[in-house]
Amino acid sequence: MSAARPPEGARTAARQREGTSVNPTSRAPFPFAGPTAPWFALAIAAMAAVVLASNILVQYAVEGPLRDWLTWGAFTYPVAFLVSELVNRRFGPALARRVAWVGFAVAVAASLWLAPARIAIASGAAFIASQLLDIRVFDRLRLGAWWRAPLVATLAAALLDSAVFWSIGFAGTGGPWLSWALGDLLVKLAVGVLMLLPFRLLIGRQLARAGAAL
Repeated sequence: MSAARPPEGARTAARQREGTSVNPTSRAPFPFAGPTAPWFALAIAAMAAVVLASNILVQYAVEGPLRDWLTWGAFTYPVAFLVSELVNRRFGPALARRVAWVGFAVAVAASLWLAPARIAIASGAAFIASQLLDIRVFDRLRLGAWWRAPLVATLAAALLDSAVFWSIGFAGTGGPWLSWALGDLLVKLAVGVLMLLPFRLLIGRQLARAGAAL
């Protein structure tokens, strides 16, 4: 004869004590893993590398008919949202914010050496504002369908990032910054949608463990 299962309320409380939140609709647990130093360092390095590369690439327009509409930085920057959302998903919003702030400091410091000061300042302001928005939106939506939180968070953060970065970094410079800003935003949105695939693949193991725990 099998032992009686504890009531759902007791199981929910136990999961919360273990750092696990529970979706009240699906009853699916979303555990926050304890971060290790290598994972924390890897996340910060990835974030800083993406922002630094984007700060350099944004200074180079795509040649050809898209020259007045697009820079190469638009293709690399959305990876920063992927990094943030993966950290948020696995370790929770508190650690995601820590990664954002440390990555912000490292990237801005390096950008001041490799990019004009105005771009470094614009990038820093846009980065931290959009990252904090991304983290907040993702956390509010994490209990829904797996794709909703990263998609909505990325779209909202990309819009804020483009508005802040281009208005601070390029307004009044004489270049076609408005068309660059629009092209940049459209590419960020497209790449953000494409980033759902690696996001789903990378969290697949975590979702499988959550299903097995039910």
